Amino acid sequence: MLKRTLAAFAATATLASAAMAETDVPFALDWKFEGPAAPYFTAIDNGHFGAADLNVEISAGQGSLDAIPKVASGAFPMGFADINSLVKFLDQNPGAPVTAVMMVYDKPPFAIVGRKSLGVSEPKDLEGRVLGAPPPDGAWAQFPAFATANNLDVDKITVEPVGFPTREPMLAEGNVAAVTGFSFSSFLNLVRLGVPEDDISTILMADHGLELYGNAIIVNTDFAEANPEIVTGFLTAIAAGWKDAIANPEAAIASLIERNPAADAALEQRRLQLAIDANVLTENVAANGMGGVDAARMETALGQLAETYEFQNAPDASLYFTDAYLPAADARKLK
Repeated sequence: MLKRTLAAFAATATLASAAMAETDVPFALDWKFEGPAAPYFTAIDNGHFGAADLNVEISAGQGSLDAIPKVASGAFPMGFADINSLVKFLDQNPGAPVTAVMMVYDKPPFAIVGRKSLGVSEPKDLEGRVLGAPPPDGAWAQFPAFATANNLDVDKITVEPVGFPTREPMLAEGNVAAVTGFSFSSFLNLVRLGVPEDDISTILMADHGLELYGNAIIVNTDFAEANPEIVTGFLTAIAAGWKDAIANPEAAIASLIERNPAADAALEQRRLQLAIDANVLTENVAANGMGGVDAARMETALGQLAETYEFQNAPDASLYFTDAYLPAADARKLK
């Protein structure tokens, strides 16, 4: 009896010691707790962060730019943000201690979403029609480069400024023929409004000439330099969370719903699957694992960004992304 008691005490002490050894790593998302955020909660619930001795608390965001100043200021050591927004932020704030360390959206979700019944199935169809675009929209910001890549005559396209809440309703009502937006969000919003799925055309900019990357895990560089093993452990857990979510999306959404009970589980599972299929599990990622960027593609992407943004300083890809903290390729395989 005494031996069992001592053994139990020792086990408890070991667990307490392990818990005390965990490092707290707050993680700032770009947006709300929706389907594409599920893999990060899966990484918590399936013990991947714990295996790296990390205690991760996830905070919702308010847009693709939101996490960047949070991480640059040191309020959060890690975050999730659009790398194109990061490029602009670093150009406007030279020397800010923030960079991307793992690409998640190998293809960004920037898209033109139209209705086939209103004549929009491919890029050229936008000519002679009305395009709804919220001025702060990330997809709209890339439209000039998209227009150039597809030889569109922008003088033949009527652009109607719209608000985020009215964007899809205007398309559903036929007041515009297409809108700019994130592919997985605009599509599902239209479905919820009663637009038949076979009437919706999703024109992903990455499939029509844009070489841009999308959202990435970002890090405070001061934190990373002081804690390289923590950053690598964090990224290893992120990859494992995505792998689990791809293998079992329903279970991943259960982890999400635990944090956001008001969410529609079926809808968010569809949103997650759309993100996996179009943005995360690309042919490149399936072959090489998630997280890396191609240097030549990145240079092309910076050139395309320069079509819509006037750089104050010469762009330097090494400022915006480093693979120094990525785990080995096998640890980043998603299938």
